[in-house]
Amino acid sequence: MNSTLKTEPNFHEAGRRFFRDFSPGDEFYEQLIDAHNGLSDEQSEALNARLILLLANHIGDLKVLREALQAARSSA
Repeated sequence: MNSTLKTEPNFHEAGRRFFRDFSPGDEFYEQLIDAHNGLSDEQSEALNARLILLLANHIGDLKVLREALQAARSSA
């Protein structure tokens, strides 16, 4: 298991090939924006909070999560 925060693009989908490396990241960004469409600011913040917790649970590795928190904080 890799327990280092990945900061380079790492989007992929099993069994699917993309024309360009950034395409899967663009697709995710579009889906993220679509998920926020029609929500109030409060609902949008709640969606972000739930998404962060779901993804953190999926990652599970506390070392990686600490690194992510530090990286996010340092660029705020």
